[in-house]
Order: sequence, then structure tokens, then C-alpha cells
Amino acid sequence: MAAPTATLDHPLWEPVDSSVDGLRLPGQRNALRSVPASGKRNGDGPEDPLRLGRTMRLRLRDAVQALLADPSIAGLKDAPKLAAVVLYAKSRAPKGEKNDNQTSIWGAELGRWLGMKESTVHHKVLPVLRGTDALHTRVKTNGKGHMTGLDCLVMPLWNARKSGGAGHPLALTKAELATLLHLIEALFGPGWAPEDKEPTPPGLLADRTGKGAATDRLGLLLMVLNTRASGWLQLVGGSVKKREGRGAATLARLLGCSPSGARKVLARLTEAGVVARQRKATSTRIHGRGKVMLLPVARAYGRTVAPVEAVSGPGSVFSARPDGACGDHAPAAAAGALGTSGLGGAEGPGDAAVQERPDGAELHADHASVVTPVVPPQLSCGFSGEGRGGEGRRPERACVREDQAADSEDFAAGTGSPVAEGGPLRGEQPKKSPVDEQVGQRAAGAGAGSRPKAVGGGKTQQQRRVGLPADLRLRVALGPVAWLWERLSGWQQDQVEAAAKAELARLEGLLALPGAAPRVLADRLTDRLAETGGEAMVTGPYGWLIRRGLVQRQACTDRRCDDGIRLDTGAECEMCGNVVHIRRARRVKIAAQLDRELPGLSDDERRRVLEERLREQVAIEAEDLAWRQEQARAEQARRDAARAEAAERAERERQEAAAADAVRQALPCEDCGQDQAAGLCEACGYRRRTEAAIVEAGLVAATWSAALTDPGDVAAVTTEVRATMEREIADVRATYLSAMDPADQGADPLGTASVLAYGALHTVEQLLAEYRRNALAMLGRTEEAEAEARRAYKAEQGRPWFQYNPSGADAVAAATQKAEAARERTAEHLLAVRLEQLREQSAARTETVAAAPWAERLPELAARSLDGGTAGAVIA
Repeated sequence: MAAPTATLDHPLWEPVDSSVDGLRLPGQRNALRSVPASGKRNGDGPEDPLRLGRTMRLRLRDAVQALLADPSIAGLKDAPKLAAVVLYAKSRAPKGEKNDNQTSIWGAELGRWLGMKESTVHHKVLPVLRGTDALHTRVKTNGKGHMTGLDCLVMPLWNARKSGGAGHPLALTKAELATLLHLIEALFGPGWAPEDKEPTPPGLLADRTGKGAATDRLGLLLMVLNTRASGWLQLVGGSVKKREGRGAATLARLLGCSPSGARKVLARLTEAGVVARQRKATSTRIHGRGKVMLLPVARAYGRTVAPVEAVSGPGSVFSARPDGACGDHAPAAAAGALGTSGLGGAEGPGDAAVQERPDGAELHADHASVVTPVVPPQLSCGFSGEGRGGEGRRPERACVREDQAADSEDFAAGTGSPVAEGGPLRGEQPKKSPVDEQVGQRAAGAGAGSRPKAVGGGKTQQQRRVGLPADLRLRVALGPVAWLWERLSGWQQDQVEAAAKAELARLEGLLALPGAAPRVLADRLTDRLAETGGEAMVTGPYGWLIRRGLVQRQACTDRRCDDGIRLDTGAECEMCGNVVHIRRARRVKIAAQLDRELPGLSDDERRRVLEERLREQVAIEAEDLAWRQEQARAEQARRDAARAEAAERAERERQEAAAADAVRQALPCEDCGQDQAAGLCEACGYRRRTEAAIVEAGLVAATWSAALTDPGDVAAVTTEVRATMEREIADVRATYLSAMDPADQGADPLGTASVLAYGALHTVEQLLAEYRRNALAMLGRTEEAEAEARRAYKAEQGRPWFQYNPSGADAVAAATQKAEAARERTAEHLLAVRLEQLREQSAARTETVAAAPWAERLPELAARSLDGGTAGAVIA
């Protein structure tokens, strides 16, 4: 039935200015039109869910179309699409920064919404949506573990709020989601009859179940959202097939199916009594263009289904407006009722005779609606300036702006600022609103750095960082939870960053491969998110990261175990496997003992006794573990004490060594008596090494040029070598002195002595190397070296690979090389042996020649008896 119009004590009329851009045309007069009726079924009843405001209808239409066009839903069958729309409408709007868009539902209840059985929902709807990542589900249980529903999260809505924010078409507010849900309930809701609440009647297509029910319900919803207040569906343009018609072509575009399939859907909806198809009447009585009326929408606006008639006549002053026209171009209604447009009101239905575009109508561009208030304005005096709200803005449907096209896809509801006192006229420069200026100040203050800023009297707070920390290791480790990081406050980000750094430092000590800790931590966070169900299921980011995401869950005694996975190898933890095997073996052992001791127990009694014994065994193991842990703590304390004692002893030894070194550094030189020379100055050290090198050179020369058993011959060779080296040292010293400045020699005598001593040492070392080469060459010609060379030569010729041609070039070359190597080895061996023999002889002569100290010789001389001659000499 048509909704009755609301009756007012003082009907208000607005004068309509039909001028263009403020210029009145000749012969025109002010026409009066009534403000459309408010969206009430009756004086006290609730608002009709099918009576949507134009802005609200376009907002819901864009949201549903954006949902169906999402890559995870587009291409699916109609049943999963309709399920996504229903779950989307039942989703909760976010509260503050908490993006909680879940909804809870039963599979059977979702089947009632879709017009199909519960088994079909669980086999052909939910798995499909999960497979395309369009829906995340989680079983909801009560305290006893019984399933109480299914938590569903529509991922396109989640992603829209995550990326686009409030500007995304899917980001509906709580009121808009409630309006969409009420609309769906009115169209195909299953209906409810609660005991303590008012019953909800079933929707128009609630009885339509079985095959094709989801398609019919989805098609009806899309057509209602694309139907204006007149009740006529907005048809597509262009050429269409004659058999299907323009209405089927429009529905096919909405559903994404073929025109023939849409024609069948349209036929079923017509049979259900929710759609009426008519044609335009023409003066020649030939069928005009087909039209489709949504009967529920028409009835909600008080329309009656009547034959189409021409609107404009010879005496008409104004042409009948198209359905998209508004404001000053809206037709005057025969019986007016008051109403508003936008979120708080509904579109004016117009008169029953007004068609979408009659034959005689003049084409006029559709105008866009202007700022839509959240609360409908209260009209009081009936002048044309009314309807602007408490802030004195322009009328709701004045349509003075032409920056947007009516019914366009990009039309956004509520584009005005709530603090705009008076918008600029056409051609004026818009002024920045106070809210925009304050937001700009806050953005500028936050962009200056991460330090807290106080703007406009606000509290000083620590600024959060949008991106991950600059540290590359932290960026890699926290990459999987980047969106959770953005939801943290500044203090929480600092705490998470510190915890992540500590965990990375700990992992570096466990892993064998350096630099692998960030990747291991990132894999752990990825696994934790998959276990939770994705970022969408994390309601408390800070608590989840600190207590679950970053924490290693060690399942066994191995420090490298994390949830049964080895951190260093990524394979399954062998220790965990051993633990499981031991527990299973223990259970089998206890069960076997129970069967031997109590063979006649029933299954329930056996299970109870087995569980009791298992608990006793677990208690025994816990006690043993506590004892072992106590022993381990005692052992650790003992080791710590021993380690501390060793460290103290090492420190004491170090201090003693430092004191001894300080004493040694204070000793004078043993040779020259220089103070603070640590027992031997630099120049004397060089002289000692020079003397040792001269002695060594003499021995090396004596190994081949003197008879080793003749000390005199050896002494003659060494004396000659010493004389030669001393002459060389004298020449080098004279060269150094001639090259040095005499003033420098007198200024630093110690330095000069050190330089001369080092020059002598360098000369002697070079001569020693030359004597050694000569000795090896001469010893290589001895009979022993020749014999060894001949043996090596013959041995190489006798090799298996040379035995058939021992005189060949390759055999001779290889044998010669081996013989030379044998000769060199023999010469080195002879040199080492003869040097050792000469050193032993020299040491023996030194011990014989060296006189004993007087302290040892005097007691021996005193004990000797004096003979006659000696006694006479003493008496004399």
C-alpha cells in the first residue's frame, strides 16, 4: 500500500527560482513546490528501509559494487557473492583505532539468508570464499569448548579500512551498515520471532529458496540500489537485443551474466510480484521503450502502478524534469509533504504521472546534491532561505553547485565540512576551514620530527612512526608485521623495537651463520601470524608482539628449539621427537603393566587408572626435574665461584708480572751500565747479536775448510773469518759516520751508537748468509752427498713408468732433479751435524779455559800445605 503523506499544521512552500545563474527569464514567474515527505510509513511507525535518501542509496550502491568488483570476489558464483554482501552488511563498524570488522553467524543462519541448505553453505559457499582469500573464518566457542558460531571477517572491507581509510567506498559507517542490513532484511531476510522482542517479518523473497534463489536475491538488491525514488529502474543505454530487452540487459550488467540469463531472473522476479515491466505509451499507440519498475520501492514512496502518460502539454510552463533533476528543476507535486534528502531524508517521489523522461521533456543536465547534514534541518517559517540548518548554509536541494554529476559512480556523500560557516559563491576563492588549518598545523608539527608537539591546546604526546625503524636488521625482522607496527603508539613502538633488538642479539649467539637472525625472526613472526589467522585477527598489536610474536617457544630442553623447529637448520627438532617418543613409550609401558596387574578392568575404569598412573609418573618426573635443576644451579654456582677465583688469580699474576717488568725496566745495562735499560740497552743488544753471528760464521766456514778434530785448524779458520768480518764492519761504520752530520753525532751519542751497532749486525748477517751458501755448495761435493745423489738418480730411473726407457729424456731429467734434491738434503744434513759437533767442542774448551771465581778458588788454596821453597819464600 502507498505510504500516507505526513500532514502538517502549517504547510511550507518554497518559491522556485527558475532563472539561470541568477538571471530571470522574461515571462517567468515564481512557481511553488512542496518539500518531499519524510520517510515514515505512518505518523508513529518506523522508517521504511526501502525509502532511502538519494545520497544514502548511491553510497550503498557504490559499496556493494566495490565489494562485488573486488578481485577476490569477482568471477565467483552468485551464492558466494550474496554471502559476501550479507556478511559485509552484518559486519561491525570500527571503534576508534581498533579495526574490528568481524561478525558472528551460524552456517544454518547464513543458509537462510541465501535461500539454501546448511550443507550447501559449508561445501559450496564458505570454502570458495576462503580459497580466494575473500573471507577469514574462525570457530567461536564458549567456556566449555562448545561451538557457538563462526567469526567471519570480510577481507575486502578489512583491506579497505587498512589502506584507503574512511574515503574508500567499502568503508561504511555504523549507520550506513545498519541501513544496508535493514534493506537486505526487507528484501530477502529470513525473519525472526524472538520471545522478548518485536518480531521481524520475513523479506519479500524469503520464500524463494533452492536453485537460483541466491541469484534472484542478489539481482533484486542490485536493482533496488539502482532505482530512483520514482520506482523506475535506471536502464542502460545503447543497442540491446530485441528478445531480451533493455531491462534484461541492465540486470545482466549488474549481475555480470548474459542477457538471456538475466531475462530469466527478471521473469522470476516479475512472477514473485516485486518487479513490473511496462512500455511507454505513444500517440500512435505503438509500444514505446520498455521500462522496469521496482514495486517495493514505488510503494515505499507512495507511488501507484499506472499506465505511462505524457507529462508535458501545450499549457505547460516548465518541462517535466528527468528523474535525476533536482532543486529548482524539480516538478511541483499536486499534494506536497515535507521531507529532506541525504542521510536523514528520502528522495522526493514526485507525482504518479511523472515518468523518467517523457516524450515531451526537455533534456537537462542532472545536478549534484550539495552538503548533506547528519541531522535533518528543522523548518520553521517557510521562506526560501530555510532548510539550511543552524549554520545558515544554502538549501539542501538548491543545486547551485555543478561540480559533480548526479547518480555518478564517484558521487560521495557528505562532502561538506561540518565547520564551514558559509561556502564561497561561484567564482570566489574558497577559504580554508578552521579544521583544515588545525589539521595542517598538526601535520606540520609532526613532520618536523618525532619529538612530541602540542598544537591547539592539545596534550603533548609522543609521535608514532609510520614506517619501520631505520635499522636494516629491524626492518627485515619486523617486515611481516609492518601494519601492526603502524597501529602502535610511540611508546609501544619503542618497547617493541627494544624487545626486537634483544631477541636479535640472543639469536646471534644461537645461530651458526652470522647475520641470519633477522630472517629467522621474520620467519617466526610470519608463522605466528599464520597461526593466529592473519593480521586481521590481531586485536591487540602490542600485547601480541611482546607476548606471542617475538617470544621463542621452546618445546624441549634444546635452546635452539622454537615450536619444534631448529632455529639454526630450520628442520624438525630431534630433541622434541625424542621427547614424544619417550612419552609414548612410557604410556605403552604403563598400560602393559596395568594389563598385567589388573586384567579385568572395564574400558572406562582402565582409562581412569591409566590416567592416574600417568599423572603419578609425571609428578615423579617433575620432582626429579626439580632436583636436577637444583643440582644444576649448585654446579653453576660452583663453576661461577671457580671462574671468579681463576679471574682473580689471573689478575693477581698480571699485577705481579707488571711489577716485575717495572723492576726489570729500572735495571741498568749489563755491558755499558746505561740506566733504565731493562738490563741491556739497544746498542749492546745489537753488539751481542753481532758477536754471536761472527762466531756462527766462523763455525760455518770451518765445517768444510778445517779438520773438525783439529782445534788449532778450527781456531785458525774462525780467526780468519773474524778478521774478515771486522774489516767489513769497519768499512760500513766509516761509511755511516761519513754520511752522518757531526752535530747529530754529538747531540745524540746513544742514538749514534745504536745506529752503528745495527749497521754492524746487518753486515754480519749478510756475510753469514754468504758463508752458509758456500758451505752448502762445498758440502754438496763431498763423497757422502755424491753417493746420495747417485742412489736417488738410480731410484728414479727404476720407477715403473721409466723402467722400459731409463735413458730417455724424461727419465734422465726426472732422475737429475731427484739427484740434486738429494745432494741438497745431504749437504744441509752434513752442515747441521758438523755445526753441532763444533759447538760441543767450543763449549768444552770454554768450560776448561774459564777460571773459577775467587770465592771458590781461595778455600782450595788455603787448604794446600806449604812446601819448603814456598815456606822459605814466605819467611823471606
